[in-house]
Order: sequence, then structure tokens, then C-alpha cells
Amino acid sequence: QGRRRRRRPPRAPGAPAANAGRPAAMAEGELLKLRSSQGEVFEVEPSVACMSTLIKNMVDDSGCDEEIPLPNVKTAILSKVLDYCRHHKGNPPEEIAKPLKSTNLVECGVSEWDTSFVNTEQEELFEMILAANYLDIKCLLDLTCAKVASMIKGKTPEEIRKQFNIINDFTPEEEAQVREENRWCEDA
Repeated sequence: QGRRRRRRPPRAPGAPAANAGRPAAMAEGELLKLRSSQGEVFEVEPSVACMSTLIKNMVDDSGCDEEIPLPNVKTAILSKVLDYCRHHKGNPPEEIAKPLKSTNLVECGVSEWDTSFVNTEQEELFEMILAANYLDIKCLLDLTCAKVASMIKGKTPEEIRKQFNIINDFTPEEEAQVREENRWCEDA
């Protein structure tokens, strides 16, 4: 009852707010608890976790008192996504120029760190694409999709099928028809 709220001195015009980069519902020093689909809980700085638009919206809407369940993201993938977000906290990656000019991502303007980050097994790469899409982390989704595009670039349909273990279920007649309808792609 007798407690008085401490008043902050006014901010200089144009100066960032004390909680800049942190959702309005967050107290300073408070960590978000993110629960993977396998039940593991990660305690994460809000500025890192809120690189995800999904998480930022959940915190803005409901606060951060409870664990945030992420039923579509496995533990290992969530850990990797959080590594990416920690690396890019306050250091957003450059936009990736499209279409890719090369199969080498570094030659396309992607940093060495990001290139190394996506040099991983195909299954893990695809799970990161799904996680980035679900969590709505555009820069990570762009990076992981660019990696897949670099794996496809310059390859024939047969080479792409082999790369991604895709079974060709076209009859020879259907394949000939598709090639004819899309000949303009090969001419470009």
C-alpha cells in the first residue's frame, strides 16, 4: 500500500525505449520458456526468441508467464534454430539475391557462418525449413530454401530425383508431354 512507483527520467527525443526489442509484456531479465515437441524446455532471451513472429505474437497476446509449446519443432531442430537466432540477434543477415547466381552460397552474398550453418544433412535441412516456416522466421526460411535451390541449380530432372530420392512415377508418354509443355524453361 505504502509503496511508491519509481519514476524514470524522461527519454531524450529519438532515444530507444528501455525495453526496445522486447515485447511489451516482458520484464527486463526475464527469459521465455519454449517447449519442443519432445518436451524439452529451452530458456531463451526474448530478443532471441522473438525473431520468430509466431513467438512474438504469442508473447504480445498472452504474456510470457507460461511455457510456449512448439508442437511442430523437435528438440534438436529447435536448438539449431535458436543458435541461428542468437547469432543474428542484433545482426540481421543480408537479403539473399534471387535468383541465385551460383551454387556456392558465399558467391551469392551469404555469410560464411550462414553457409556453414546450412551445410547439413538433407533431412535436418528440410526440418529446419519446416521449423522456420512454422515459427515465421523469414531470414532463416530464405536461407534454408536458398540452400535447397543451390542443390538443384543446374541439374537435370534425373539428377534432382537422385539427389532427393524422388521416384519418377511418370509414364514415358506423360514425361514427354511435360517436357514439351515446359520446353520454354530449358530454353531460358
